[in-house]
Amino acid sequence: MTGKPLKLRAEDAEDLAILSAALQDAAVPIGDMRFFPEEKRFMLAASRYRWEADRGVKAGGGERITSALIFEHVRHVRRRGLDQGDSERILALLALEPGEGIVDLLFSGGAAIRLEVEKLVCRLDDFGEAWPTIFRPEHKG
Repeated sequence: MTGKPLKLRAEDAEDLAILSAALQDAAVPIGDMRFFPEEKRFMLAASRYRWEADRGVKAGGGERITSALIFEHVRHVRRRGLDQGDSERILALLALEPGEGIVDLLFSGGAAIRLEVEKLVCRLDDFGEAWPTIFRPEHKG
């Protein structure tokens, strides 16, 4: 596989935009999202399409890698349009959007998670080996 795993940190909206671009179209099982209130931490695991290693459809596709997204200083988590009991359901992460004291995680189908944060501290860590995929995410518009 190509390239090194990403290890990124976000502490402002500009940083978060970079993480959002790297995570666009990540596949996230509902069961792989957790809030740890005593630690003020929200985490999720995802199968991330490696846009930075994309060779395009004609060149044989791209790669996916397992990634962890971790937010610190989280006071509260609100969910919309997703059932925690449906742990096998896989959502496509579309974007991370910051606001005043919040970060919204937006998924396909209208599902969303709002994190109420004391301050923005987030990291993205790839782990394991990337694997090839012929399925390149596409957006019609």
